[in-house]
Amino acid sequence: MPRPRRTQISIEDTPYYHCCSRVVRRAYLCGNDSFSGKNYDHRRRWVESLLMKLEGVFAIDVAAFAVMSNHLHVILRVDVDSANNWTDREVLQQWHQIFKGDDLTHRFVKGEIVTSEEVPILKHVVATYRSRLCDISWFMRCLNEPIARQANQEDNCTGRFWEGRFKSQALLDEAALLTCMAYVDLNPIRAKMSDTPEQSDHTSIQLRIKAAMKGEQPKSLLPFSGNERNNNFKEIPFSVKDYLRLVEETGRIIRHGKHGVISEKSTQLLSKMCIPSDNWLKLTTEFGRLFRGPVGTLEELTCYCEHLEKRRRHFSRCCLLLTTG
Repeated sequence: MPRPRRTQISIEDTPYYHCCSRVVRRAYLCGNDSFSGKNYDHRRRWVESLLMKLEGVFAIDVAAFAVMSNHLHVILRVDVDSANNWTDREVLQQWHQIFKGDDLTHRFVKGEIVTSEEVPILKHVVATYRSRLCDISWFMRCLNEPIARQANQEDNCTGRFWEGRFKSQALLDEAALLTCMAYVDLNPIRAKMSDTPEQSDHTSIQLRIKAAMKGEQPKSLLPFSGNERNNNFKEIPFSVKDYLRLVEETGRIIRHGKHGVISEKSTQLLSKMCIPSDNWLKLTTEFGRLFRGPVGTLEELTCYCEHLEKRRRHFSRCCLLLTTG
């Protein structure tokens, strides 16, 4: 039975969450439909464009994403501090980028006089919007609903386009984040949609590779800090160069008919994250099957369950793969 989202989100334990949405009917989100002969690749641009827009509106950062033929992966970081630091006017300005608002909110944003009777109403509205702008459920709602309406209009049909709810799982530590990011970025290669990460269209790894060639990082994606966890997990706590090397080498191994090994430098990154190199290929190819709930060390998983008042540590056996050989 589906669990309420509040029983899966614990910002106290981690701001990082892996979300996945899957289409419910036979029609493709993107790619070629062998039954009808139609191509839906243009829908991938819809998703990526809207995803980047929402990243600039919400107090939520995008760490990784991949738009596949019938599902979407995205790794999000909730930035509650940024939302709390916005002024009331800034909150409404952010909200008005995606929703119409009402006469009261627009008058306040313009600097017009608000009566004393309207102040409590305005305060309540601002508090509600501030909370929503750092809420994963609202982020995914604002991503999935417009895509569903646009796809239904194109297909000349009605009804559900996505499954009832998106799936989300907490990434409780650096090892879980590194593993899940690699899993998401390597999705097109595992699905044989592309041969290399740089050829994987509409993915975060392609954006990162293009930016790295200029010595930059994409402004629309959460940056790498290049350091260990010394920034309260506010940036991805490892080097972008090390990460791109690890993903490229892993992709070469996964790709059918190709051979390769994980280099010593990539092995050092895994060792720094305490991930056994012998488990790495299994983790990055079977992540979706292995982990159906929160991902992290047993210690982190225990704290997470205690904070959410869970009686059992579900999927704890799979979490051992992150720390044991």
